[in-house]
Formats: sequence, C-alpha cells, structure tokens
Amino acid sequence: MRFDDRRAAGRQLAWRLESLRDRDPVVLGLPRGGVPVAYEVACALDAPLDVLVVRKLGVPRSPELGFGALGENGVRVLNDDVLEESGVSLAEQAVVEAAERTELERRVSRCRQGRDPVALTGRTVVIVDDGLATGATAEAACQVVRGRGAARIVLAVPVGPTSIVARLRGLADEVVCLQALPFLGTVGAWYHDFTQTSDTEVTALLAQAVRTASPHRPPATSRPLSER
Repeated sequence: MRFDDRRAAGRQLAWRLESLRDRDPVVLGLPRGGVPVAYEVACALDAPLDVLVVRKLGVPRSPELGFGALGENGVRVLNDDVLEESGVSLAEQAVVEAAERTELERRVSRCRQGRDPVALTGRTVVIVDDGLATGATAEAACQVVRGRGAARIVLAVPVGPTSIVARLRGLADEVVCLQALPFLGTVGAWYHDFTQTSDTEVTALLAQAVRTASPHRPPATSRPLSER
C-alpha cells in the first residue's frame, strides 16, 4: 500500500490512534516531513500540536544514510552499525555534527516563531514522523521527550523497517507503524507524492493548529495539572 501524500498518511494513522483521544495527548511532529502527518493526527485527536526538532547526522559520502542524530537539549544518538560500515572518522563526525547543530537551532527558532514549547510533564506524547529509515532521529526524539517528563511515549509512523520498529519498542512505550516491512528501500517509495515539506508549510500548519484549537482545550503553553 502506498500513501497518496503525507496528510493522507496522517489521516490513516490518526484512525489507529483514536484510542488516545481520551488521554489528553500532545502530538509532536518531526520537521519537516513529519509535521503534515502530525497535523492530521492532532486534528483527529483534538490535541495540541508542536514540533520536536531533531537532525539526522548523514554519512558525508551518502547523506541519506544516517550515522546518528541530534535533538534539542543536547541529545546526541549514534548508530554504531552505520559508523562501522561507513568508516566515518571522528573528524568527519565533528564537522557534520557542528553543521547540523547550527541547523537544528535555526529550525527551532523558525518553526516555533517565538512560541514556548508545549509542556510535556505527565502527559501522553505522540511523536509522529513520515516514516522510519535507520531510526536514529526517532531514537533521539524519544530521548528528548523522556527528558522533558513525558509519562507515556507513543511513536507513530506510516511506514518503517520491521527490525527498526522492533528496536524502538525498547525506547517508546508503544510504537504504531501502519506498514512494517522486512525490506523498506526508501521512505519516499511508499508515497505517491513525497514532495519535500518546506519551512513555510511547517510554520503555516503549526499556526493553523493554534487557531483551530478546541475552546475546551487549554492553550498549548499551559502547564498540565500535574505541574500546577
């Protein structure tokens, strides 16, 4: 099964996550491609939407292959298998990490537009991306969210490799993957339209989510009851 586009995948994913509606969840999209998917999930669950910025650390000679990932709050995750196979030196790692840390900070500023991050302490947090490849960014995301006090972490994606889904079940409390495949290929191969998501689209979806938030739901920057 191929998805029409990211938002169509998000609507299908939301159907699988419907049981979370009554748990007062927070939905976090991984920019950029995960945000259109997360937007549909947040709308369906009547949940606040925010971004969780993580950056893949790409092998210099093959940038699509991640040897690790960086997350907010100084989180750094390395994939030892990829490092061993690719032979990336410590010096090369340092160059990639410096560039990606700079880009991470830029995207945090651009995506949130001055808004405070949604409080996560004591909450059920749904981390959403458009698919899994090596799992490094998802792993970094889980570490960031755990560090921010989430009570329960649900990682939700439309598609990913069976082996990676199994590994991430050791980091998240629950992993929901619509299509777990023994041999994935590329994430984009499972979409009819996998056009790159722009920063403009990300900021527009986040702003729209704030405007259309349920009047019965506290503002995204409010502290949950457990923090009051």
